[in-house]
Order: sequence, then C-alpha cells, then structure tokens
Amino acid sequence: MAKLSKRESSISYMKENEKLFQCPICKTNMQVQENGNITCEQKHSFDIAKQGYVNFMTKAIHSMYSKELFQSRYEIIQSGLYNPVHEKIANLIDFGVQSILDTGCGEGTHLAKICEKLHPQVVSLGIDISKEGIFTAAKHYERHIWCVGDLANSPFQAQSIDYILNFLSPANYTDFKRILKPNGKVIKVVPQASYLQQLREQAFAKSEKEQYSNEQTVSLFKDQFSKVYIERIIYDQPLEHHLLPKLLEMTPLGWHIENNEDVAINEITIDLDILVGEF
Repeated sequence: MAKLSKRESSISYMKENEKLFQCPICKTNMQVQENGNITCEQKHSFDIAKQGYVNFMTKAIHSMYSKELFQSRYEIIQSGLYNPVHEKIANLIDFGVQSILDTGCGEGTHLAKICEKLHPQVVSLGIDISKEGIFTAAKHYERHIWCVGDLANSPFQAQSIDYILNFLSPANYTDFKRILKPNGKVIKVVPQASYLQQLREQAFAKSEKEQYSNEQTVSLFKDQFSKVYIERIIYDQPLEHHLLPKLLEMTPLGWHIENNEDVAINEITIDLDILVGEF
C-alpha cells in the first residue's frame, strides 16, 4: 500500500477526531469530508492544506512573526534547552489524559516534546493565530492536529479538552473555561525573574526593564481558578555557539539588541513558573 501524503494522513486523523471541532462562525458541529473540507451544519467550509494543517481564521491577520523565527525556535527547543520543563509538565499530566490543546503553540515543538512522554493515544492539538507558526508545526510534526485560529473564536467544542497548555503565550480564560472538560486543567508557563537573564542584561542594561516580574500574570491566573498549584523550575543550560543567533531571533529580547555580534553567551538561564489551574 502506498504511503499516505501528509494531507491524506491529516484528513484521516482529523476525521477520527471531528467531534472536537465546532464552527468558529456559527458554532455548530463540523464534519471532516473525505476530500479534506471541514464543513459545518450551516455549510461553512475550511480546507485542510496540503501541508496537513487547517486554517480556521475568518479574516486575514498580519503576524509580526516570520517563518525564520519559528524555524529558529524549532532548532532551539530541539536542542534540549527546555527538556527539564517538558519532563516536569508531562509529570503533572494525569496518565489517563485523552486530549491536550496547546494554545499559542507557535511551531509546535513544546507540545510535540511533551506528548513524546505521554501515552501514544493522546489526541494533541495546537492552535496559533500565526499561519507561519502552524505551517512550520505541520512541516515537522505529524499525528498532531494543527490549526490556524483565534482564541477569542476558537474552533473547538465545549467541554472537549482534558488539558490546555499555555506556554509563554497570552491566555483567553473565557474560552479555556468553555472548552475544558469537567475537572480539566490549564497548565500555564510564565517567565520568572531570571528567565533568559543573560539576554535581558544586554538588551536592557541599566534600565528598569532589566528586572522582570510575573506577579501580575500569576495574580490574574489565581483569580480564574478554584484550585491552583505553582511550581518553579530554574536551571542554567550551556548554549552552543551556533545556537546563539537562533536564540536572539526567536525571543523579543534579542530584538532589542542593536549589534548581535557583540553578544557573547556561553550559557542561558531558564527560570519559569509552571501554573496548574482547575476551574
């Protein structure tokens, strides 16, 4: 039997899990057709691209993030910089999880790395407003559902998802509450004071931005949930020389450094709060 194309494989996988989708326009149920169209009861239609993702946006959005940025992010995360974080998050996820959605997934590597540590039957989905990010995710990772979409108008059914992952990305708690199953959980990852401090020192030397606080973000998270668990993870990771330009490109901190050639960093600090919330 001939191997399925990426699009054919995605059609099959999305068809298996079509019950997770709702139309972002009219909110009715959706069906995945054999030809790769995803249609709702009101005949709104979205097409699975040849790369294996689906664009649920109802209007074009200009993204400030390029394909080159997402490719750099892919290479940085693949290098193992966040491996301890992925391990920690996987350990916080219940063994019987059926579905996990990464909101603001970018190029999808955090989700893919975490799912490698979960049982293979987990249905994993990623959504991002950036088409460039989702294009890169579909390029590198199969057997995931990749969607271009807006969290303010997401294409997922109510009470359909066990875990929502929100990794260094803006949150939409109203939609999180809508799409989570009863007893479902949100895992949000936010920077702590020393996150990428070597870059922060060079980007904002001797200014108030050299110091970072996540107090406001954490406080907002606590306000949303009846149960909250917080764990901090901090470590220094050696940084190979060839990865430094990739790191500078993938983070907004690097955008504030005028001359990248002046940056000399041999290690980088990862300092994150992992917030787990249950409504």
